Amino acid sequence: MMLKTPTLEADVSALTRLGALTSLSEDERRALRFAMELPQRIRASRDLILIGQRLPGPMMVLDGWLGRVRLFSDGRRQILSFLMPGDLIQNSRISQPAAPSTITALCDAIVCSAPLANSDGLRDAYAGSAALDEIYLLRHIARLGRMSAYERIHDWLMEMHERLFLAGRASPDNFAMPLTQEVLADALGLTSVHVNRTLQAMRRDNVIEWRSGIVRFVGRAPAAVAPAGSAPATSIPSLPKALRAG
Repeated sequence: MMLKTPTLEADVSALTRLGALTSLSEDERRALRFAMELPQRIRASRDLILIGQRLPGPMMVLDGWLGRVRLFSDGRRQILSFLMPGDLIQNSRISQPAAPSTITALCDAIVCSAPLANSDGLRDAYAGSAALDEIYLLRHIARLGRMSAYERIHDWLMEMHERLFLAGRASPDNFAMPLTQEVLADALGLTSVHVNRTLQAMRRDNVIEWRSGIVRFVGRAPAAVAPAGSAPATSIPSLPKALRAG
């Protein structure tokens, strides 16, 4: 099966997201576009990086969804976080960094090496991206630790929408969802059956529609579903001004 080649939409996603984090000069945008000319394609379910493997350098996700995963000896899998169009896969600051988790393509995906952060704009964009990664990780910990199944799925869908919207890959009320319910179960600490039943309840409550790979937000979720203080990542004051909501 042939994997799709990079599209204009894929190229624009990374530029849109990084450009939302800070102002990029034309030279910095040119460096990003040049890096995108050498894409690496990963088939669904294939690993990009294995846990403990030395990281090759910063990378950008151009298309598709990947996940940081942890596998257990009995075959269970926990998806720790998601990597989506426009996201960066960054090295730690230690010398010879090793991957803290395996990174797996959750659907057909395209990545490329990212240019080194040797200018103010790229340094700020990469720092902003790292700050968002931490926000998403803390949000996921809270999601798994204290939310009901209904709350987990709703909060996760809201986060995915926010992230894709930042990269120019979502409409105000919908986004493309390439993942299966089994993948959601692995991410949210639920069974596939529980995910399916919860999604049916959300449809009955007229909260979402999920048809033909498109998730659409129809109405407001019940008040109990929205956690107190759950502001979108784009409204966090510590992020660059261009990223903040409003």
